[in-house]
Amino acid sequence: MAIFPKSSDIILKVLGAVIGLGAVATIGAYTYYSYPTVIDTGYQPEQPVPYSHKLHAGQLGLNCFYCHYTVYRGAYAAIPGTEICMGCHQKVKDKSPRLELVRQSYETGEAIPWKKIHVLPDYVYFNHRAHVTAGVSCVSCHGRIDQMVEVHQEKPLNMAMCLDCHRNPAPNVRPAELVTQLDWVPDRDPSEIGREIIAQKHLNPPTNCSGCHR
Repeated sequence: MAIFPKSSDIILKVLGAVIGLGAVATIGAYTYYSYPTVIDTGYQPEQPVPYSHKLHAGQLGLNCFYCHYTVYRGAYAAIPGTEICMGCHQKVKDKSPRLELVRQSYETGEAIPWKKIHVLPDYVYFNHRAHVTAGVSCVSCHGRIDQMVEVHQEKPLNMAMCLDCHRNPAPNVRPAELVTQLDWVPDRDPSEIGREIIAQKHLNPPTNCSGCHR
C-alpha cells in the first residue's frame, strides 16, 4: 500500500486553489469581454470613402432624413445609394480624388461597400419608424453624429439600455419634428416635455420579451 507524504495534501490543496482561481478568472474575463458595452461601444471601422458627418450633418446642416430616408416610414435605416451622393457631387468637388470610388459606383452601378456600424443581433427587433414618429431623436441611440468626423458607436445598444428607456421614456421623447435637430436645446425640463408628448400620443413602450424578441 503506497503511502504519500503529508506534503502531498498541501500540494493538492494549492493546486486545486490555483485551478479554481484560474477558472473563475477565465469565466470573469469571458463575461467582461463578451459584454456588448466592451465589444461594441467605440466601434469605428474605416469606411471605403472618407465621409464626414461633422461636415455634412453639422456644418452644412444636411438633415439625417435626406440620406437615411427610410427611418420615418420603415423598420430599417437605409444606407444612401450613390445617386444621393451624386445629387450634390456631380457639381460639388466633382474631381476630388477622395470621391473616385463614388464616381466609379455611379458609373458602374456597383454599390459602395459601406461598413455597418450599429449592428443589433438577429434575435432583436427594432423599428426605426416607431421610435422616430414617437419623438425619439437620433441622439438617444447614436449620440451627436453631427459632431463626428468618423462615426463610431457611442451607446452600448444593449438590452439594459433599451429597457431603461422603455421604462422611463420621457427624457428621450421630444416633438417629432425635432428628432433630427441634433443640437436641440429644450427651453424647460426635457422630461416634462416628454411626459406631455407621451400623454398626447398615448405611448406605452413594451417591456415584455415579445416587444423586442419576435
